[in-house]
Formats: sequence, C-alpha cells, structure tokens
Amino acid sequence: MYSAVLGLFVPSGGGKWIIEAPYVMQAAKSLQYHLGWVVQIYNAGEALPNLINPFWMLPMLGILGLRTRDLIGFTFVQFMINLPLVLGLLWILGATLQYHPPIAP
Repeated sequence: MYSAVLGLFVPSGGGKWIIEAPYVMQAAKSLQYHLGWVVQIYNAGEALPNLINPFWMLPMLGILGLRTRDLIGFTFVQFMINLPLVLGLLWILGATLQYHPPIAP
C-alpha cells in the first residue's frame, strides 16, 4: 500500500525500486516471505495508482477536449474496486509460496 501511495507522487517505477529495494527486500527476508513474490507485490502496488491517473488520460483529454474531472470519477471507482481485490489476492497467493533464503556470496 505504501508503494501505491508513493506512486501517486513518484511516477518512475524503476527509480522508486532502486531507492526502495534495499529495505523492501530486507523486510521480506526478516518476515521470511518469498523474495520473488515480494517483487511482484511491489510491482502491483506501483501499478495501482495508474488506475486513478492512467498514462492515456492526458492525450485523451487533449483529443476529446475534456477536463480531468470528466474522467477521474470513472478511474477512481475502478481504483476503489481493484485496490482491495488485487491486494487481497496478492496476500493470499503470496502466502502459498515457501521462503528460500538468498544464497550468500
């Protein structure tokens, strides 16, 4: 959920991952959570804010002569439906994978 909120303010997924990866992966190791699944959960959290302000919105507004408030209601409803659904499924499916500690060099 933290990544979803931060994604509203920092649009670059790659740049965010470089900053957040060390403590996200350390938290995953501390909780003994599958590291690959943590990355997928992170990616989903980063993608969820795009349901509120999707990448296609700005060109669509210009082409159709619309204002942001004409579309934001539809995208916000989509976000509110998908947020609990996606995060719930990630939590349930993530609990099905076994933890394997990383191999030390």
